[in-house]
Amino acid sequence: MQNPAAQNASHFASQNIGRSGNYAGGMPELSPVELQAIGDQIFKNEGGGSITNLVHWNEGEDFASMGIGHFTWYPIGRTGRFGSTFPELLNYMQEHGAQIPAWLPRNGAPWYSRGQLMQAKNTPQVQELQNFLYQTRTLQAQFIVDRTRRAMPKLISTTSNGLRPQVAANLNAVANTPGGWYALIDYTNFKGEGLNRSGGYNGQNWGLLQVLEEMRPTQSGQQALHEFANAALRVLERRIRNSPPERNERRWLAGWTNRVNTYRRLLV
Repeated sequence: MQNPAAQNASHFASQNIGRSGNYAGGMPELSPVELQAIGDQIFKNEGGGSITNLVHWNEGEDFASMGIGHFTWYPIGRTGRFGSTFPELLNYMQEHGAQIPAWLPRNGAPWYSRGQLMQAKNTPQVQELQNFLYQTRTLQAQFIVDRTRRAMPKLISTTSNGLRPQVAANLNAVANTPGGWYALIDYTNFKGEGLNRSGGYNGQNWGLLQVLEEMRPTQSGQQALHEFANAALRVLERRIRNSPPERNERRWLAGWTNRVNTYRRLLV
C-alpha cells in the first residue's frame, strides 16, 4: 500500500484548530478513502501489513500486541506502565456491531509470555483471532481516529498557560498541512496522547503533547511535517536516555525513525 502522504491531497482534509489558547475546532470527518489509507499505513507501520502480525508479542516486552495498531494487551493478572488498550478496542468494536470471538477473555491476554503465544500461533483460536482482526481493519482505524479526536481539546487544556499558544500554533500548522492528520493520528496510536504528566520515565512522557511542545515555531506546509518529525525524534531520543538501561530501548530507534520519517512527505 502507498504511504498516505503519496495520495491525492483532496482525500486528506486540513482543519483550523484555533490560533488562540482556546480550543476552537476539531478533527474533520475523514472520507472512507482517507480512513482506509491511514489504517493501511498504520498496519504497515506496526506489523508490516502481515496478517500473522495481528496477534503478536515483541521481543523484550511483557505484553501482547494486537490488531493493526498493535494495541497493548497484558496477561491476566498483570499490569504495566503502558496500560492495556486492546480491551478498549474490543469494547468499541462490540458497540459498533462486531462479533467478538466467543473464547476471547476480557480480563487479560491468555498467554503469559512471548514463548507461549508463539507456540499457540497455529491453533484454531489464534487463527480465528487473526482473521477477525484482519476483517475489522477499518473499524480499528476508526477507533484510532476517534481516540485522536477525543484527545484534541485535551492537548490544549492540559498545557500550561505559558506553552498553550505554542502548542495551539504547532497543532494548527500540522493540521492545516495535507497529510498532517495522518501524522497526528499515527503518532497518537504509536506513543499515546502524552496527557499524563506523571507518566513516562523520570517524569517525562513521550506522547503527542510532548512532540507539540518540543516543536519549533513553523508554518503549515511541508516544513511543518519536517518539524513535527524532527520534534518526535528528539522526544523519542529523550525517552531512550531516560529509560532503564536494562530495557535497551535504543535497539528500537531505527524502526521508530523509519516510522516517524513517513510523516515528512507532503501530499501532492
